Amino acid sequence: MKRVREAMGLDNVKLMIPFCRRVAEAEQVVTRMAELGLARGENGLEVYVMCEIPNNVILADGFSRWFDGFSIGSNDLTQLVLGVDRDSALVEFDYDERDPGVMEMIRMAIAGAHRNGRPIGICGQAPSDYPEYAEFLVHAGIDSISLNPDSVLATIRRILAIEATQSPAARTGRGFDRAPFDTAQDGAAVVR
Repeated sequence: MKRVREAMGLDNVKLMIPFCRRVAEAEQVVTRMAELGLARGENGLEVYVMCEIPNNVILADGFSRWFDGFSIGSNDLTQLVLGVDRDSALVEFDYDERDPGVMEMIRMAIAGAHRNGRPIGICGQAPSDYPEYAEFLVHAGIDSISLNPDSVLATIRRILAIEATQSPAARTGRGFDRAPFDTAQDGAAVVR
């Protein structure tokens, strides 16, 4: 990455740290990167973390001290919240990103990142497979959504229609345009 940013001149490249389990591990990673010449904040270097473990959500405040932003890995987060391996024929039937607990975890991740002034996006299958899931994410204040190519146009149209009805503050991705869900079931009602 040092070569990519410095020798190749691609200084807009951000680093994304996957599967960082604990805040102490975040500190170790960022410290080691600095020792290798990739110091967070130096020459505009931003370091993000994949938010794909429940601990990343629960301890968002701690992870925010070490990372500049988050990207929700909804596939892994769903597996770890539900205790389901989506690649196993024995239990894959129970894998569902629309599960109320998963949606509440995602809502909490967005709120935790924003509470700490950090941007947060999502990569995963749900916004591409379920257009109403993208609507849930927009209402929750997500900053960016990754999509499969075949769903981009339809999802963008849906998001633009939603954003046209939101207040200017809600469109900044820094607040909810509707009250946070009181229960996970309230959140699930948005996508079912």
